Amino acid sequence: MEILKVENLTKIYGKDESQVVALDNVSFSVEKGEFIAIVGASGSGKSTLLHIIGGVDRPSSGKVYIDGKDIFGLNDDELAIFRRRQVGLIYQFYNLIPILNVGENISLPLSLDNRKVDENELNKMLKLLGLENRKEHLPNELSGGQQQRTSIGRALITNPAIILADEPTGNLDTKSSEEIVSLLKKSNKELNQTIIMITHNMEIAKSADRIIKIADGKIAE
Repeated sequence: MEILKVENLTKIYGKDESQVVALDNVSFSVEKGEFIAIVGASGSGKSTLLHIIGGVDRPSSGKVYIDGKDIFGLNDDELAIFRRRQVGLIYQFYNLIPILNVGENISLPLSLDNRKVDENELNKMLKLLGLENRKEHLPNELSGGQQQRTSIGRALITNPAIILADEPTGNLDTKSSEEIVSLLKKSNKELNQTIIMITHNMEIAKSADRIIKIADGKIAE
């Protein structure tokens, strides 16, 4: 079953002589439950692609369908709600709320959506993440790897259509990076979660089911 379809996606910044084509007519699709790695050099367009797929930025032209819905057919308010419910975002620098503990940070998307937090589900998530003993800890009381696991839990808690991970190991040491990739693979296999991960590390990319290479705003292979 196709969960993501990207059609003729183009993104242009600036005008005339200062014009930059960040994405140039990119098309591909992803099946539900796939783990995809997108690789490319700095400036290749891979982060722009991820932000547009996640509805954080709008394209100059082209379409993105998530679970059959044309996300850019939505107005800004509708898109914000859709993104909160159907897209899980994992960032390189965690983006945790410093005054919220681990449990509260993971539950944040539900709280923002005025949905009740199921404590049993939260505890199951904490166990999956290996954070059972860190539920009440604040972000500054955690290691980098634990902070990233918390951000992964926040992305997973709503059971979104897709998870988008932007260089999720880029700020971590080798051991923590391996733990994060292992956790992403586990959530992919055990929860059937569709994951699209950007990385510049080919060894990490090899963990995915499929690798898409981006160069100069186009799919190279």
